[in-house]
Amino acid sequence: MKPNILIGVDMGSSSLKALALEAASGRTVALSRMPLPHDRLAGGGCEVGAHAIREALTHVLRDVARQLGPRTAEVRAMACTGHGAGLYALDVNGQLLGGRAVASTDQRADARARALAASHGAQLFEEVGCSPWPGQPTVIAAELLGADAVQRGELRRLLFAKDYLGFLLTGEIATDASDASTAGLASLATGNWSQAAFDASGIAELGAHAFGPIVPSGTVIGKLRPSEAALCGLPAGIPVATGAIDLLASMTAIGAEARGRAVSVFGTWCVNAVVGPVLEPKPAVAAIVNFGHTNERLYMENSPSSMANIAWLAGVLALPDSRAVVDLAMTVPLGAGGLRFLPFVNGGGGVTAGFVGLKSHHTRADMARAVVDSVAALHARHTARLAAAGLAVGETTVLGGGAGDARLVRLLVAFLGRPVERCADDETGARGAAIYAAMSQGLDDAAQGSPLLAPCEVIEPNARDASAHADFNAGFNELIDSMSPVFTHLAGGAR
Repeated sequence: MKPNILIGVDMGSSSLKALALEAASGRTVALSRMPLPHDRLAGGGCEVGAHAIREALTHVLRDVARQLGPRTAEVRAMACTGHGAGLYALDVNGQLLGGRAVASTDQRADARARALAASHGAQLFEEVGCSPWPGQPTVIAAELLGADAVQRGELRRLLFAKDYLGFLLTGEIATDASDASTAGLASLATGNWSQAAFDASGIAELGAHAFGPIVPSGTVIGKLRPSEAALCGLPAGIPVATGAIDLLASMTAIGAEARGRAVSVFGTWCVNAVVGPVLEPKPAVAAIVNFGHTNERLYMENSPSSMANIAWLAGVLALPDSRAVVDLAMTVPLGAGGLRFLPFVNGGGGVTAGFVGLKSHHTRADMARAVVDSVAALHARHTARLAAAGLAVGETTVLGGGAGDARLVRLLVAFLGRPVERCADDETGARGAAIYAAMSQGLDDAAQGSPLLAPCEVIEPNARDASAHADFNAGFNELIDSMSPVFTHLAGGAR
């Protein structure tokens, strides 16, 4: 039987997913997901155990194999994607150091990142496209492992999330430009590892040798090992390709680059991005990424928490999930009777979350509405910053778990004041990984019209909403701007 099935694996910040597609039709023939439990630690720590990752990977692949049945023989290739940055450090035995990985939302290195930004930020932005931030692998490693971790022999290799999956499946280590650059470790000019970025970390003897080689997305790095095949029920020897960071994988899944679309990702992180030409001088955005295309860059405006704010409130209010928070929020009008929320539960750059204007008459529903309003408004704020930098964000597609709730997307539409495309497929990361698997076999270029692309729909703005939402948006931005000195003061006192 001719091999016709592609598998994409996606390790996000809250779950691990596997998706199997028919190469010819793009039809989903198997899908599985499993939550990844993260431990919240003192000082803003966020970690996940190696056993949990191992268990989730085996579970989703075994479940996909079960759904495919005899069609497992048709699997032609697979590829992985995952969240960026964080710390996946291997010891001398090839095991995660301490049996743990550190999530990119971890804030324990916040003070270190701010100090590095003060001393090296301008230089590093020119070199690698971003200033130091708490979730970078090198910054976390310096904070948690120490400046002599390499010399002590404790730190042997560094990987990114998707590359750790690839290592488990094949025993091989490699990465791609998008992960290296998003982590602020690759030269914008050359696309190769930046020694200046390694030196800035302060970890002696840390360099490119700690990571695998940078190869183009869609490059086969190895084959599924017999031991892994036995665990998950797939045939041994399936080619495994490297993918890209989950943002770029999701953009690939909707053909964003070919269609000239910006994206807003309602995920754990508040991610807003667009592919554009190389610009000099560099626009003042949060990050510029060399993802392997000579004449293009990925421009990003991000905060560490989007849907994380809503998930946090669900836990605080003992609601079953984020959708229940939105249900509660929609029982009160926009603005929550004057209550506002600063949507930064995962911090970042010294900022913190909090309610402003809280009074005795406010209810749980008002709190929910304030959080939901702020999440959409933060995406609008970041999109406006991209536009102010001269980047083309007039055509936007909303992705991520939050895109599955049309009410959140309509709220963003109202804040932006223009139509927005919604991709309600929560598996765009895994779909993008499957497309990279297709590329590794010469099967697809992910161009517009490809059957592998995820379907989208357009949501139009309601003219009746325009004035009220514009006023809210202006007030939200004024609040964030006015709180900047307070954040700076609090962050300075926390050192």
